[in-house]
Amino acid sequence: MAPKKSAPIKREIHTLNATDRPLGRLATQIAVLLRGKNKPTFQPHIDAGDSVVVAHAAQVKLTGQKLTQKVYQRHSGYPGGLKTKKLSSLFADDPSQVLHRAVFQMLPDNRLRKHMIKRLTISN
Repeated sequence: MAPKKSAPIKREIHTLNATDRPLGRLATQIAVLLRGKNKPTFQPHIDAGDSVVVAHAAQVKLTGQKLTQKVYQRHSGYPGGLKTKKLSSLFADDPSQVLHRAVFQMLPDNRLRKHMIKRLTISN
């Protein structure tokens, strides 16, 4: 008996405006769309999400004291290899990178994550 052929994945393009929207709320909405959890045919092992285009990432709203207090950290694995960068300096350099990092960390840490994040386009 031959295996059933599944229907091709139909991807839509969602355009979102980031003006005056909180960073976390926007990032969760983007992560849901990229993952495909808004579709009735959602299955966690299939990458059936849509493409997302975000405009005006520089006007995203950061609530509380995040701009001065939040710090991104990474470690090289060597002694004394802790690298830190403040949100304020990252936002000044590239505001789209802040949103990209927030969405990337909300996606599941598996083999599908790099394919999902490729469908995200952010413009300042």
